[in-house]
Amino acid sequence: MALCSKILALYLVHICLLLSLCSALDPFVSYNFEVSYITASPLGVPQQVIAINGKFPGPTINVTTNNNVAINIRNKLDENLLIHWSGIQQRRSSWQDGLPGTNCPIPPKWNWTYQFQVKDQIGSFFYFPSLHMQRASGGFGSFIVNNRAIIPIPFDTPHGDIVILIGDWYKRNHTALRKALDDGKDLGMPDGVLINGKGPYQYNTTLVPDGIDYETIEVQPGKTYRLRVHNVGTSTSLNFRIQNHNLLLAESEGSYTVQQNYTSLDIHVGQSYSFLVTMDQNASTDYYIVASARFVNESQWKRVTGVGILRYTNSKGKAKGPLPDAPNDEFDKTFSMNQARSIRWNVSASGARPNPQGSFRYGSINVTDVYVLKNKPLVTINGKRKATLSGISFANPATPIRLADQGFMEIILQNNDTKMQSYHLSGYAVFVVGMDYGDWTENSRGTYNKWDGIARSTVQVYPGAWTAILVSLDNVGVWNLRTENLDSWYLGQETYVRIVNPEDTNKTELPIPDNALFCGALTKLQKPQDISFAVSITGSRSKLFFTMLMAVCALMSVFG
Repeated sequence: MALCSKILALYLVHICLLLSLCSALDPFVSYNFEVSYITASPLGVPQQVIAINGKFPGPTINVTTNNNVAINIRNKLDENLLIHWSGIQQRRSSWQDGLPGTNCPIPPKWNWTYQFQVKDQIGSFFYFPSLHMQRASGGFGSFIVNNRAIIPIPFDTPHGDIVILIGDWYKRNHTALRKALDDGKDLGMPDGVLINGKGPYQYNTTLVPDGIDYETIEVQPGKTYRLRVHNVGTSTSLNFRIQNHNLLLAESEGSYTVQQNYTSLDIHVGQSYSFLVTMDQNASTDYYIVASARFVNESQWKRVTGVGILRYTNSKGKAKGPLPDAPNDEFDKTFSMNQARSIRWNVSASGARPNPQGSFRYGSINVTDVYVLKNKPLVTINGKRKATLSGISFANPATPIRLADQGFMEIILQNNDTKMQSYHLSGYAVFVVGMDYGDWTENSRGTYNKWDGIARSTVQVYPGAWTAILVSLDNVGVWNLRTENLDSWYLGQETYVRIVNPEDTNKTELPIPDNALFCGALTKLQKPQDISFAVSITGSRSKLFFTMLMAVCALMSVFG
């Protein structure tokens, strides 16, 4: 009976924790993630990758606006772990953001349950491990937030929904890459690009060896599909395209866009897009899906190309011939910037709420704070190479921090380096109001788009250029502002912003969760976890578990 009592007590505590953040009116969705190492050979060479539930990439989280979500993480790695839900705004609850400035890490062999509501959000996002460059070894997956049934989407319902995760990839795992950076070295050119965790189709026998498993997506002729494409890589911007097919842009990181056709689109590290693609070709052959490196010496980076296959059910043969061309602008970056400027907010479409997205008139709100954050080439601090923002290299302390600021902010991201950068602000969708080459000045505001600039969580900043964003600071908490390029992030290019409400009320910020982990100066508050009983019992499975548990306990009481 002691065994049953112990498990039942754990069950009751777990359920109480889940109920603490749940609204009785909104559905509850639960997931169990076991994070571990497996051996895979995405580029033809066996290597250690991070899997979730034995799969690389991890499973898709599929929820609906306002769902309450519980995701139990069991850490079976040999180092600390946090999972970040990139683009999920964690309204009133930065405690669930999964970053070292807000959360203590999950130790090896421990489990911990994230509990949050996807409040007033829709769109295409992804999750990934946020510590120690672990994303360079995997552990990522997509996160879909669907519209509620009462809110129409601004296009006909697609025949299918397809996730495509693209990203540069190294044959060395994250610990080796980390050591290279610690030793003052660059990561060097990636070994390839993966599409959904798989290497390239052998479109060229010189560049692609035999025996590599590649991604194949099967579709029905004449149908329209929604493709959710995410750049989950380490540091390389990628151009995405599908041979002979138009990409009708429809959504980006939770904002419906003005629908425009592209033959290809640059997707920078950490960014996500939804395209509507109609299968309108004659299927004489399969078609190439391509993700190739951008803003590099393309003649030297040819191998850094991901190639998958789009196959109609009535296809008459294999894909053949050269890949569809990338933009011919290696030495002219205005094409890519003009393309980025063309992405506009659909102000008449409803997002997560019935009112149009454009009813929030961001351009009429007064700016109270202006911050210019400058990125420069790496510097040496105390004998170590570091990345900086405005000359400061951030080091996460042992105890999660809280920095204070408040207001409606204008942030200028100035990139004085020669590398493309992309930046992410947790807790918010920021309005991208302007970008240009050269140094930002006060006069640059005259070029701002104050009507339909796209609202998103991750923005690109071109080399030798600036990007301006506006942020309506209505989400109380501590939020991470960082580069998405993993090498620069690891070397310190990030900071935190704390949004405060002088009133001490749960209406604007939820209290620290009952299951919070403690570390650093608060380590003494952490109770040991009995890892032999660290199980997760959530959602519909909890009913079955509870019934079985009571039956077992009853039998044990009968038979002593």
